[in-house]
Amino acid sequence: MDYKEIIYEKKEHVALITLNRPEAMNALTMVTYQEMGDALLDAQDDRQTRVVVITGAGRGFCSGDDVRQVMMAPDAEQKRAQARLRVKTGPTPAARILLEHAKPTIAAVNGAAVGWGCDLALMCDLRIASERARLGEIFVHRGLIPDLGGIYQLPLIVGLSKAYELLYTGSVVDAQEALRIGLVSQVVPHEELMPATMGWAQRIAALPPLAVQMAKEAVRRGHGCDTQALGEYHSYALNILFSTEDHKEGASAFLEKREPVFKGS
Repeated sequence: MDYKEIIYEKKEHVALITLNRPEAMNALTMVTYQEMGDALLDAQDDRQTRVVVITGAGRGFCSGDDVRQVMMAPDAEQKRAQARLRVKTGPTPAARILLEHAKPTIAAVNGAAVGWGCDLALMCDLRIASERARLGEIFVHRGLIPDLGGIYQLPLIVGLSKAYELLYTGSVVDAQEALRIGLVSQVVPHEELMPATMGWAQRIAALPPLAVQMAKEAVRRGHGCDTQALGEYHSYALNILFSTEDHKEGASAFLEKREPVFKGS
């Protein structure tokens, strides 16, 4: 399959998905979401693949959704309306695929991972970070809420109080702070990120794959996440928030490089 916005490679039981829009800090379009979902499903179905690694090309891991593509388009209002219509009941398809993926997933966080980029890292089982990495659930600054990575995974990873702090403030933390609070498993020099991540992947891939996959499923069942119910609330909230003036103000302020003024409407 030909991909336009990701690079998909397989080597020695490891599938590597690289978000490939470096000129936009790997901001996500509908094409990126679709291609990433397709690659994840292929990796799941491929019996030779035992571990999936996700990273970004260039300086960033993923800067979240491509706000500029929507807000600066000539038909911006129509595109925002279409975005609201795309919020269907239930989990975001890419989020569901990743959270329910049968095989171990590792995020190699090579730079900024904010917004849905942070969600993406959180929805992976392990996160290995470059010293240049920064992570943040910045949705509150756009008048929105995170996907399942933020509203489900984050509290499990860093604890409830710290999760509320990060969600309420939209703070962005550097690699060392992320390591201190347990947001990432390891921080390495930037040039060592991929060798270190692939080392983790190959170490896991060398173990009995069925035992590893069943351990992952057992943990998932133990936490009892109902992705459908949580996804339904996520889509319900977004359908409301996308129509607010505060969301429009947050997105406009980001593009205009100014501080937003929120009015609660």
